[in-house]
Amino acid sequence: MQTEPRIGCGAAILVDGKLLLIRRKKAPEAGCWGLPGGKVDLFEPVARAVEREVAEELGVTIHARQMLCLVEQSDPAAGTHWIAPVYLVTDHAGTPALMEPEKHSDFGWFSLEDLPLPLTVSTLQALDALRNRQT
Repeated sequence: MQTEPRIGCGAAILVDGKLLLIRRKKAPEAGCWGLPGGKVDLFEPVARAVEREVAEELGVTIHARQMLCLVEQSDPAAGTHWIAPVYLVTDHAGTPALMEPEKHSDFGWFSLEDLPLPLTVSTLQALDALRNRQT
């Protein structure tokens, strides 16, 4: 059980109208599709953390410059509380691949109108922010 909120990070990588998602193998939210990202290490700048996490998970290079939103996921029953800045990324270098098969079972590019289900709670929050930004 956490004794205080933790800091995470994520990247909404949107290229040619398609969003890059990964499928989680482990709890929390095992089997759900979500944005790439992870934990922010102590004293690590958040933008650098999301760049590192995306490289670790998918083997691609991004530049996290434009914050899309701040997502919050609180689960008192599980004893967890996460706060995560999500960056909007519109380009990347490299070809995505599963770099951590013990953590993720799949990845793919999906149209915003045809997203796989189920989606993680934080991904749903980021999608709301993305859709509000486009209107």
